[in-house]
Amino acid sequence: MERSNIPAAVVGRLPRYYRYLGELIENGVGRISSDRLSELMGVTASQIRQDLNHFGGFGQQGYGYNTSYLYQEIGELLGLNDRYDMILIGAGNLGEALAAFINGSRLNQRFIAAFDINEELFGRYISDVPVLSMQELKDFTQKHSVSIAVLAVPGPAAADAAAQLAGCRIRAVWNFTNAELELPEDILVEDVHLMDSMRKLTYGIHARNLKGVKDHDAD
Repeated sequence: MERSNIPAAVVGRLPRYYRYLGELIENGVGRISSDRLSELMGVTASQIRQDLNHFGGFGQQGYGYNTSYLYQEIGELLGLNDRYDMILIGAGNLGEALAAFINGSRLNQRFIAAFDINEELFGRYISDVPVLSMQELKDFTQKHSVSIAVLAVPGPAAADAAAQLAGCRIRAVWNFTNAELELPEDILVEDVHLMDSMRKLTYGIHARNLKGVKDHDAD
């Protein structure tokens, strides 16, 4: 199957397979069946086999999956073996935390520069990443091969930052703002709405509290 035809839900599960396989390898597990992987991940064995069959299967009947081989193959599918240089837009608290996490990890993706509008930050470093002025953004992306821009600015500043990114040589945006970005179709966007996730949690807590009140009233 052509990669462009792989269902988004299948692609969305690949990082989870990769994470679990990495943990299995660290624990010395050399091979695993789809049934056992199913038990660990809470995904049906048939779903696992269907997902992996989109890419060739990787397993042998009666043997299961070689964990190291499958881990490497999924890493290749995810592009994790390639180097992708990144820039950070917004060098505040969230941006600084992201820079520390990414550049402190073993990932091939690394921040090579950060950009901000706060003049007090210009010339400083966050996790060994130099902070530059937003006015230098376009020129920087013309001179460097930047694959991903990470947007970590306050919501009201997101539209202006996106407009500037639209004129730069980048391939994707990892969006940590609460804004829906308007960018050219050839720029991939992955939204991470942190407050939406928090509100899902508070909804769940609130719903359980209400259920507790009803159960109490019933008593």
